[in-house]
Amino acid sequence: MTSTLAQRPTSVVDPRTSGRKRRVLGELDAPADVFAHLTPNWFAAVMGTGIVANAAATLPVNGPLLHVFATVVWALATAMLLALVAGFVTHWVRHPENARRYANHSVMGQFYGALPMALLTVGSGTVLLGSDVIGSGPALMIDAGLWTLGTVLGVATAVWLPFRMITAHDHATAVALPAWLMPVVPPMVSASAGALLLPHVPEGRLRLTMLVVCYALFGLSLVVGFLTMALVYGRLVTGGAPTGAAAPTVWIGLGLIGQSATAANLLGADALHVGLPTAIADGLRVFGIVYGLIMAGFGALMFALAAVLTVHAARQGLPFALTWWSFTFPIGTCVTGATALSVALGSTALADLAVLLYAVLVTAWSVVAVRTARGAFSGRLFRAV
Repeated sequence: MTSTLAQRPTSVVDPRTSGRKRRVLGELDAPADVFAHLTPNWFAAVMGTGIVANAAATLPVNGPLLHVFATVVWALATAMLLALVAGFVTHWVRHPENARRYANHSVMGQFYGALPMALLTVGSGTVLLGSDVIGSGPALMIDAGLWTLGTVLGVATAVWLPFRMITAHDHATAVALPAWLMPVVPPMVSASAGALLLPHVPEGRLRLTMLVVCYALFGLSLVVGFLTMALVYGRLVTGGAPTGAAAPTVWIGLGLIGQSATAANLLGADALHVGLPTAIADGLRVFGIVYGLIMAGFGALMFALAAVLTVHAARQGLPFALTWWSFTFPIGTCVTGATALSVALGSTALADLAVLLYAVLVTAWSVVAVRTARGAFSGRLFRAV
């Protein structure tokens, strides 16, 4: 995912001319350029990679090859996260003016919401898959740490970035964009990630408190997220879809739908094991099922709409950019949502749907990952925006 801003080519010295003359090449001036324009949308690549691993680990089918594949992808997402965190520290230290400019930009700044979601996604993968590699104890400690940090940062983005939009941006030219969802979805990811962590929390008051916190995060993201989706949908109908490199961002809304269905059903299943009265626990489980079924219909509509809008954009020319990662994480949440609902209902049809969606996810991820690797190696994706 990236902003709608156009990327400018990087100028480098031509050794065949004087030192003052420069020419445009598809290469970087120096390694420092990698850090000069390291925008926050890079964390969407971690999200999109991590969800491939997590969705595989929770699929209603299993097998040794699938488990190995998921573990390798989780390790890749972890390495990407570590590299990007180190890169962003360098970015802020060496190029603070660029960093502040991107953070304050009305579109690019929204993608700071990808950072907490990247932390949460890798954390969930660590407890689902990392236990076989580093042991259950260390895996739980890492997941707990990443969940805590990701949740704090996610709530912060859900408050701070909308505050910035309300108080600091030019409202005369502001238009609702799918990127507006990026700051408000992280608490929903925290809710589903917390549901995976909750069975490992000590029984009693602490586990019940964790469940309450997860439902609060669910509500925070759900209400603000759907208010934002209404604004974005209205903008699509009255103003048209994003064009060019921004076209894939129409998939972002699907992430809230799939992630909320995942969280509702995982938390509903957890409610049976936190000491709640049976009637309340059963009610929360039923709520998860009913909510998941409603979102299944809504998600099918938005999936179809996003698909046809993407085909329409492709016919007009769809240049590669980091926005293509919008094809991955949202589809991944549909996989996890279908899986959680299939488990709650015992539905083989939903289980088959989850497997089918996972095949679509892996295909999309493979294409985007290869294109991203090529763009990063050539330096094109590190140019100024």
